[in-house]
Amino acid sequence: MALVKTLVCLANSRKLLGRCVAGMVDDDSGEWVRPVSARLSREVSDKERLYKDGTDPRVLDIVEVPLLRPLPHDFQSENWLLDPNYYWKKAGRIGWQGLLALEQRPSSLWINRSSTYHGNNDRIPDEEADTLSDSLKLIRVTDLVLQVHAPGAMFGDQKRVLRAHFSHARHAYIMRVTDPECEQEYLAKPDGVYRLGESFLTVSLGEPYEGYVYKLVAAITERAKIQAGSRR
Repeated sequence: MALVKTLVCLANSRKLLGRCVAGMVDDDSGEWVRPVSARLSREVSDKERLYKDGTDPRVLDIVEVPLLRPLPHDFQSENWLLDPNYYWKKAGRIGWQGLLALEQRPSSLWINRSSTYHGNNDRIPDEEADTLSDSLKLIRVTDLVLQVHAPGAMFGDQKRVLRAHFSHARHAYIMRVTDPECEQEYLAKPDGVYRLGESFLTVSLGEPYEGYVYKLVAAITERAKIQAGSRR
């Protein structure tokens, strides 16, 4: 029989053909859990993360998730193998005050010595990532700026991306955003920069790729929108 953990959902972000779902256990322990599939790339499919009514878990939902066993993978120590034979169950929802109770205050977002061309402090060499013990953080920022642009336009690639610019613990960051709700909202807008108010960010380390592990903003939760009654 599956072990059920009750999580505050803090990410349901894009990953290959599925999603990367993660949350903190709803018991004040600060424990992170990332349910993963048995597939090599570990993403969670649409079918594997459904509620019984056919809807998808959203950030800030309190979710009962059936799990089989811990399945840590390198620095992704939070991984648990999900049980695909059971529906997930929504048990409630939290608001801004609930997020404040979960806030983490790391001195940095892991290691800050490597950047991509359009990013800043947004990647870690594989050999350094292997020394890390976790891959998820929930932080609060007050200076968040979102950038919509097509970084490869001058080379003929017109695909647009969303990046988050922010500072935390006196470090400046520019990272790709993989929050699908946020992408849907901002990629519908013209290229440019958009200043947001106080927000929580779920920051995740992705899978190794061509010698690096990339830092990603997996979810953005803006205070003004939460207090107005919705995440978006």
